[in-house]
Amino acid sequence: MTRRHFLKQSFYDLNYSDLEIVINQNNLNRSAAAVLFNWHYKKKENTQCHDKIAKSSLTFFQNNFDFSLPEIDTVHESKDRTVKFLFKLKDNHKVETVLIPFNNKYSICLSSQVGCAMNCSFCFTGEQGLKRNLATSEIVGQFLQAWRWLAKNRPGEERILNIVFMGQGEPLHNFDAVKKACEIFLSQHGTSIGVQKITISTAGYIPGLKRWSQEIPGVNLALSLHSPFEEKRNELIPINKKYPLDEVLATIDKIPLNKKQFITYEYILIKDFNDSSDDANKLGEILAGKRAYINLIPFNSFPGSHYESPYLDKIEKFKEVLDTFKIPTLIRSAKGDDVLAACGQLNSIFDQS
Repeated sequence: MTRRHFLKQSFYDLNYSDLEIVINQNNLNRSAAAVLFNWHYKKKENTQCHDKIAKSSLTFFQNNFDFSLPEIDTVHESKDRTVKFLFKLKDNHKVETVLIPFNNKYSICLSSQVGCAMNCSFCFTGEQGLKRNLATSEIVGQFLQAWRWLAKNRPGEERILNIVFMGQGEPLHNFDAVKKACEIFLSQHGTSIGVQKITISTAGYIPGLKRWSQEIPGVNLALSLHSPFEEKRNELIPINKKYPLDEVLATIDKIPLNKKQFITYEYILIKDFNDSSDDANKLGEILAGKRAYINLIPFNSFPGSHYESPYLDKIEKFKEVLDTFKIPTLIRSAKGDDVLAACGQLNSIFDQS
């Protein structure tokens, strides 16, 4: 790869408005914006659309923009058909992405950073530390490459209907790139994913939450809550010491929701740590009356962790307590845990070994 090619701006860093500005500034045919977005996002083609765009416009984009995507380094397929990708980036950093099957369709779990600065004790990613933020092109590229893998390896199944930012990294710690990726996914000229089909998960990073209402309204929010008690949450999510749960919840309460929209509260259940009836009652008390939905996630083990998952009867009793508070609650089954692709198990450094 030449240095000049390396320094080209990625086409996949541009949202539709950015692309229109580039076209206007360079006196190109305005129709090129719709053609390019349609070709690369709707059709998901990786070749140039030679017969769809004026030669002068095509030459301009070939000379000035990079159309390459993150390279698929390895693929792990779980016995339940979950697929975990390890992507290699241009600087040789690597990130993981997961395709989760449901009803002959897929959700995709995207990473937003190489590693993570949050250092959550229940999450394998936190052991990497934060290496850097991902560019928009590296986030969008995960989606496009996963779709192309499905088209090649599971033809007829390339239906990725849900996008969740629950992979490696704290999405709101990389707000600008994640926001622009959402704009591309939502664009009617792009992938046309419905706003209700995108969910961003956060450990409670308040600076990002404060930007939410004005900059990414309508996108679903999931909070990694994991304990209603400050001392326990401090152990699980160290950022709680800087942004305490009560302040996080107060900030979330100010986010306007659409008519049928709710906030998802994720709760990792850890044996003999946060799985008691007292934990469940306190959780119910702080979420009662909110437009809340709770995902109960039995802890998924990873190398070196000292936590364990509770027994099923303990998990079911926890849910029974929450049911008394009339809060919709789902016990989420693990997907891809045999290839370390389940919630909390992603670690791209470990995957390289």
